[in-house]
Amino acid sequence: MAELVAAAVQMRSGVSPEANIAVMTELVRDAASRGARYVQTPEMTGAIQKDRAGLKRILKTEAEDPVLRAASDLARELGICLHIGSTAIDAGDGMTANRAVVFGPDGGVLGRYDKIHMFDVDLDNGESWRESAVYRPGEVARILDVEGARLGLGICYDIRFPQLFRDLALAGADILSAPAAFTRQTGEAHWHVLQRARAIENGAFLISAAQGGRHEDGRETYGHSLIIDPWGRVIAEADGDEPGVIVATLALDAVKAARAKIPNLRNARQYSVDAGAKGAHGA
Repeated sequence: MAELVAAAVQMRSGVSPEANIAVMTELVRDAASRGARYVQTPEMTGAIQKDRAGLKRILKTEAEDPVLRAASDLARELGICLHIGSTAIDAGDGMTANRAVVFGPDGGVLGRYDKIHMFDVDLDNGESWRESAVYRPGEVARILDVEGARLGLGICYDIRFPQLFRDLALAGADILSAPAAFTRQTGEAHWHVLQRARAIENGAFLISAAQGGRHEDGRETYGHSLIIDPWGRVIAEADGDEPGVIVATLALDAVKAARAKIPNLRNARQYSVDAGAKGAHGA
């Protein structure tokens, strides 16, 4: 039976990339010491900074980014696959990419993914977010080969768009990912059900490393990093919003077994939607 020991790193990133790199390094080393061959960090590992001017001051291109440089060195040193859930990258033209980068055991880049769906929302508690004002959305979904598994990449708000994860599963992903910086309000309401639903409906493992707690820039995130199996069972969860590491052994044959029991990927049919004539009433 093919198995993969996987870990999710929970952080509370501040505004300093250097300080966040130090925390990331310590937690990734902890994960590797516990046998993890694939380690995922959360969205915005490098910095959580809602002040646009402050974010602009620390932005670097991918080639110059210190978080990615440190991650490459760490992956090579530890001989692991290290998935930086995302970090802010200078995309040019005054825009920023919310970019995930996955490094192989040799420190080389296995692939990258720019977050497709922008978090443009107004919440009941007065929080208002407009990611599209700062970030350039990605246009390409991505699957990578990681330690004998096929990993589909997503980031945070992407989890609310089931068609993305369905497309990744249909294209061969057996592990899905949604590293996140979920707000506390939305996390308390929806985090667990969204994560479990994406795993269940696609018969896939789902790994989501999360940010947690009150951050230096004042925002609050939910934490509760998760690893979920293809039957929707939570097999590892961070305790609340404190930084730390969760580890689980993924029996990759469970993907095939779940999809054989509930073959919804195979049973899907094409259809059209009849919404009726505008303004028409029933007979």
